[in-house]
Amino acid sequence: MLTVLAAGSVFFPGLFLLSKQCLKSFPALRWSERDAVIVSARLVSSVQAVMASSAGYIIASSCKEVLEDKHWLTSTYIMFAVPYFVYDIYAMFVCYWYKIQVKGHEEAVPRLTSSALTSYLRREFLMVLHHVVMVTVCFPISVFWRQGKGDYFQGVMFMAELSTPSVCLGKILIQYKQQHTLLHKVNGALMLITFFICRVLLFPYLYYVYGRYASIPFYVVPLSVPWYCNLGAGLLMAPQLYWFSLICRGALRLFTGNSRSRICPGTSATPKEQQQTDDTALPQPANGYSTRPTESELTTH
Repeated sequence: MLTVLAAGSVFFPGLFLLSKQCLKSFPALRWSERDAVIVSARLVSSVQAVMASSAGYIIASSCKEVLEDKHWLTSTYIMFAVPYFVYDIYAMFVCYWYKIQVKGHEEAVPRLTSSALTSYLRREFLMVLHHVVMVTVCFPISVFWRQGKGDYFQGVMFMAELSTPSVCLGKILIQYKQQHTLLHKVNGALMLITFFICRVLLFPYLYYVYGRYASIPFYVVPLSVPWYCNLGAGLLMAPQLYWFSLICRGALRLFTGNSRSRICPGTSATPKEQQQTDDTALPQPANGYSTRPTESELTTH
């Protein structure tokens, strides 16, 4: 198990560094450090999501008895993926650091790393808290406390990551100001659907499956399982509902054309003035979530 943990500790940061170097070095690309860092972070998140979803599908499809059946990949992938959440906290900070280095907004850039870190933690508190809980609470529960039971449920939870690639693509499209493209709208619709199915409906589905297993009605399941199961499900479900609400607000603005970037009727702006507006806009959160009423709310993770 320690070998698998070490492999994950090398794989995710290594993939990030390799991707960044390739984006900067390839003659056809020659991307800046800032762009290479931000896109590489999105790439690593997408790779992890594909791996987790694939592992989850293999596990769930292999467990015919939802509570007692076991699959070796369950604990193995948990051990492999834990370092990702530690790495991603750092990667989000690096993305945030580069995002605040925008032209015309230098006065708002924290001068010290400690100040930037404080600003980052304040802005990305919910996402950082989510990652910390995954490492300090969900990891020991999944590997040790459940004693090998419920691999099917663990596999289904892995598949919640299926929504992440569309989230990452949305962030990249907004980074390069492609909100007006058909690809952005199609990706936004896909993200809305996958997030709803894979994250919002996740725990209701797990409760439904357990109800069928125990031969009890769906509405009785919360009264039949231990209280700590309901507490854990509620705590994990709450941020998903919050983030989904941001996605819905962003989707509404995207598909109704109500965007902050649209110039109001009766006003005019030269391309240079519009560019200055884009350059001085405050950076989006590193994880893509935003409580601001902008089109970029559709890029939540």
